[in-house]
Amino acid sequence: MSLWLNGIGVSRGIAIGRVQKLSGGDLEIPEYTIAEADVEAEETRFCAAQARAREQLEQVRAQVPAGLGGAQSEIAAFIDTHLLMMDDRSLTEAVVATIRNSRINAEAALKRQRDALVAVFEQMDDAYLRSRKDDVQHVSARILRILLKQERSLPVGEAAEAPAEPNIIVADDITPADIILLAQAGVAAFITEYGGPLSHTAILARSYSIPAIVGLHGARRLFKDGEAVIVDGDLGHALADPDEQALSFFRTKRAGQLARRASLSSLRDKPAISRDGIKIRLLANIELSEDATHAADLGAEGVGLYRTEFLYMNRQGLPTEDEQYEAYARVVASVKGPITIRTLDLGADKQVDSGSRSGPTPNNPALGLRAIRLCLKEPELFRTQVRALLRASAHGDVHIMLPMISSVAEYRQAKSFIDATRAQLEREGATMAKHVPVGAMIEVPAAALAAQWLAKQCSFFSIGTNDLIQYTLAIDRVDDEVNYLYDPLHPAVLRLIRMTIEAGDRGRIPVAMCGEMAGDPRYTRLLLGLGLTEFSMHPASVLEVKRIIIESDVHALRAHAMNLLETGDSQALELLMA
Repeated sequence: MSLWLNGIGVSRGIAIGRVQKLSGGDLEIPEYTIAEADVEAEETRFCAAQARAREQLEQVRAQVPAGLGGAQSEIAAFIDTHLLMMDDRSLTEAVVATIRNSRINAEAALKRQRDALVAVFEQMDDAYLRSRKDDVQHVSARILRILLKQERSLPVGEAAEAPAEPNIIVADDITPADIILLAQAGVAAFITEYGGPLSHTAILARSYSIPAIVGLHGARRLFKDGEAVIVDGDLGHALADPDEQALSFFRTKRAGQLARRASLSSLRDKPAISRDGIKIRLLANIELSEDATHAADLGAEGVGLYRTEFLYMNRQGLPTEDEQYEAYARVVASVKGPITIRTLDLGADKQVDSGSRSGPTPNNPALGLRAIRLCLKEPELFRTQVRALLRASAHGDVHIMLPMISSVAEYRQAKSFIDATRAQLEREGATMAKHVPVGAMIEVPAAALAAQWLAKQCSFFSIGTNDLIQYTLAIDRVDDEVNYLYDPLHPAVLRLIRMTIEAGDRGRIPVAMCGEMAGDPRYTRLLLGLGLTEFSMHPASVLEVKRIIIESDVHALRAHAMNLLETGDSQALELLMA
């Protein structure tokens, strides 16, 4: 009998194949006391397992296939992140110290340290950075499996001989390294019980264009090995044991998707101009300088969001001004077009503090001292970054974006700080661009509601939909218990987006969107209807969004969308998106 199951679609596309469950699920980790005389041997056992895990990752890195364009460097960077984490003192020296001081076995010591690090990431207010706890768990699990002699077995041996029907992997979770190996084995899709849309595993699945669903609880119990299954990564649906009618419908739908995807490359050099002549600017969200080249190859006209938090993570001290300047200058020089750099967007966590602050962990960091609030509270932290950003502006068209602005007064304070820092650099004879636009990230309802006044102060707006939706609807989208309430189409969210765009138009400043909605083709027509003219997204989404823009009549969409906002007709809204 057919069975519909729902999860979170994190990589688009339709796949039809047979279930193959991935072995090596939950690990049972024993804890026992060891004798004083055995401590050194236990430390040696842990270090050997760590070395073996590193060797495995290096082997995977060497297998990253060529011919993936910028995605190749992106994929290698993910593995490098795990390699760096493997050697991080917070994961290695802390485990050895626990073995020595608590006289417990290596597996238990690693589990304790893993849980402590995961707790730190869970306190982070930025959803993307919070999802990095998955990386800690993946790296720890690799070492634990070696210690427990339970190394995961992957069906990669079938790469040379394709199976009669494609495999669809069902697992509790899949590491980025597993994704790389399984992609080369011709796996058709992934279904996992855990994980989120911002995990490295999800990002890699999108890079390989493999349909994927995460957060489908009970998947390993509900699916049977070898049974037929349909995966719809667009909607997050999986259909087990489908009948012939369903198979026929999804085969036709998949064929249409594949044909459209094949035709997208022809759009690379075409401008994003609608049928009625409206020019739309398409930008990319990037994290590495190599991503800029990949984004430009796919038709992005610049960078709408460059995150700077990675310079501050997984290190003992704060990055110096020169260190930041070199990193920013390198990425600015690699971008053809404008680049919007977001200032530090972290909360009161240890990796940023580096021992400079003390006190209890806040109960609700998402609403606490984070982003621009933290920067204004720690002026030396902010000044160092602003000096580096202004110096880097000599190498390209740099825009500075301030995250989590909630009032005009807060923006003015930050802007005055930037102006004073520029004046200081000028006295020192530093080279900078004559004008560096400073804008606000609109990601809390207060900023959207105050947009008409903010527009008189800011050079630009960029709407961060991930947090805007979260704060507007009072839900944590990373929390499996409530993330079903995360609704980009909620009338309150759409009204705040429209208010921000209108305020930008009246204030004659550009308004971009850098949240996930901007890169999701399902929302492109709706956002065009709401008046958005600048979209910033993952590079992989640029061509698909461009296709929809080219096929759209923006004036007609705007008239229709305005009417829908007034009537709140959700069914008509769905039709507008179709």
